[in-house]
Amino acid sequence: MILTQCAVCATDLGLTSGKKCGRCSTRYCGPECQVQHWKEGGHDKLCKPIKKAGGAEQYNANNKYTEAVAEAVEACADDTKGQTCYICTQALHWKTKEGLVRGCSCRGTAGVVHVSCLAEQAKILVAEAEENNKDSQWHRWHTCSLCEQQYHGVVRCALGWACWKTYVGRPETIRGHRTGAMTMLGNGLSAGKHLEDALSVKKAELSILQRLGAPEDVIFVVQGNIAVTYELLGRGELAIRLKRDVYSGNLKLFGEEHFDSLTSANNYASSLVELGHFKEAKALMRKTIPVVRRVLGENHDLILTMRWNYAEALYKDDGATLDDLREAVTTLDGTGQTARRVLGGAHPITKGIERELQMSRSVLRAYEDTAPGVSGIRKAVEAMTAGDA
Repeated sequence: MILTQCAVCATDLGLTSGKKCGRCSTRYCGPECQVQHWKEGGHDKLCKPIKKAGGAEQYNANNKYTEAVAEAVEACADDTKGQTCYICTQALHWKTKEGLVRGCSCRGTAGVVHVSCLAEQAKILVAEAEENNKDSQWHRWHTCSLCEQQYHGVVRCALGWACWKTYVGRPETIRGHRTGAMTMLGNGLSAGKHLEDALSVKKAELSILQRLGAPEDVIFVVQGNIAVTYELLGRGELAIRLKRDVYSGNLKLFGEEHFDSLTSANNYASSLVELGHFKEAKALMRKTIPVVRRVLGENHDLILTMRWNYAEALYKDDGATLDDLREAVTTLDGTGQTARRVLGGAHPITKGIERELQMSRSVLRAYEDTAPGVSGIRKAVEAMTAGDA
């Protein structure tokens, strides 16, 4: 996470409170903690190395990046064994000696790469596009240039730290590199399941943007990211209120066909399903799915997750009919096949859809065999499969 706490007592300092070490900018709640850290916490030995690295925030980003890369390399070891980086063509990175990763939708021998190579490529492409006044290449910080699908899991987390350590020293501007890197870091931490840290980063970003007077569309994006993190943390009521406000705001600002409106509709629907508001979720998805299909096509990951949400609302509803259950199974089956073809079997979206398909099929079989009512069967099936979720 970014540094918003006292280095000694962990008091929350926000983005501006407290004081900093005059040499390396390590943050403290007051002089007492600063003196204690120097005398007892080892800061007397670390202060110069931290300053040499570029200050406390840069030093922290560098260390966290190294940890995140090591985690990603370990997680991808079996998938990348015996292969080489498609950018530098080496097995070990020439400078960092790091191993290989793959966290996109490439398959076979494609897409195997070093995080450092991806980061350097993204940095160069972004700079070249800006210098030549071309379309932004910022998406290269999160999207594979081969399969054009977003990175996920621990690889996305490592790229988040790579982006942050690259731009942490940039000035705070509304659509600048520093705030963009905070978005990348927050979403990366979520992908890596570091949810509390992700929430801290996203809240810090929102605070900066509000202080700078960012326009509504920028604020909505960050609020939407915060809402998703709330949901992942199990704070459903907070999530659904914020998602509803973001969806409503985007509709008023952009209309129903804008990508931000469609994304926020899907996010809102997922919270409706999570909290058991199945009737509202189905109505929203029935209205929105045709729009997504028309605007983005059949293979976009947004249409896949929308159909997933819709099918889940169908079969989990206590009032579901046999036709509803069959529609849910058919929807998940077709969507799962598309996800596997487009995203690959290792992608979280594919895995989630296929897991939901198994559960919906179990509910349908139980209903067809005994017809005792959907609610009791569904609860039994969920109890049996809870360990697989």
